[in-house]
Amino acid sequence: MKVFVRVADHASFARAADELDISRAATSGHVSALEKHLDARLFNRTTRKVSLTAEGAEFLRRARRILDELHDAEETLRGARLKPQGHLRVDVPVAFGRYLLLPALPEFSRRYPAIELDIRLNDRVVDLVAERVDVALRVAPIRQSGLVARRISQLRIVTAASPRYLAEHGEPATPDDLKRHRLLGLTPANGGTPEWHFPPPYNSRRLKLHFATTFNAIEGPITVAAAGLGIARPADVLAADYVARGELKLILQDYTVPGPVMSIVYPSAGHQSAKVRVFSDFAADLMRRWNEVVAGWLSGVMVPPKDSLLRLPRR
Repeated sequence: MKVFVRVADHASFARAADELDISRAATSGHVSALEKHLDARLFNRTTRKVSLTAEGAEFLRRARRILDELHDAEETLRGARLKPQGHLRVDVPVAFGRYLLLPALPEFSRRYPAIELDIRLNDRVVDLVAERVDVALRVAPIRQSGLVARRISQLRIVTAASPRYLAEHGEPATPDDLKRHRLLGLTPANGGTPEWHFPPPYNSRRLKLHFATTFNAIEGPITVAAAGLGIARPADVLAADYVARGELKLILQDYTVPGPVMSIVYPSAGHQSAKVRVFSDFAADLMRRWNEVVAGWLSGVMVPPKDSLLRLPRR
């Protein structure tokens, strides 16, 4: 298979043989044996030109992926886990990148200085394979096939408003009371009207909530809620720092519900890569530590430093 890929790269048996330091006869013999095994012709051969057949082009794509996995497995066995290196392209939702990942990047770079990071803050769900993304953070169900998903956290959905807003408009005691308040909603990715979910019997049909302002970015509702515009319903990890600083107050705490699962995902071909593995481990540990901090802040047990978004407790 390696010989076949080299011949395809150079469009030449002779040049492939020179690169591999084997005879031209051996090079031709390896390809012929592969064609016999596959019962398919991989190259069109003339005295002057070598070109891939349609079957050869399809097999080349798969062969590269297989050889990449083999290379990664060999790296692991040789101890490459201790020295992960190379270019790593990471795709992260904008808000979670700003709140969680970016403040922690100095720590990651200190641990793994040989990894060259390419961070993409993106609320669009990208095709990891087509856009050559090595690893991504997802806060939604994983629908793309061919991906490995590692669950790292379960978010909780809380309700919050600024103390100033609550002083002026009163604090709701049940979800029914929200009908009399200014609500700040997040527009669903597929369009439509925002929906807030609460434990039974407070379903959307009963509540029929009206949203005074809606946003297409997850940071919108929580930012303007902290400014006193109304009530928001964000994920706990995004609200925690505002609550700890006194800019938001949690309300309706008996009506908190589980939110989406946060996962690290990567193409199946990359799961043996040392650089992907250490980033996945780092992100999982970062989320575990952040959840511990969030639980402390929301319970009032821990008080954050003034620059809390820029600092997390070290291991």
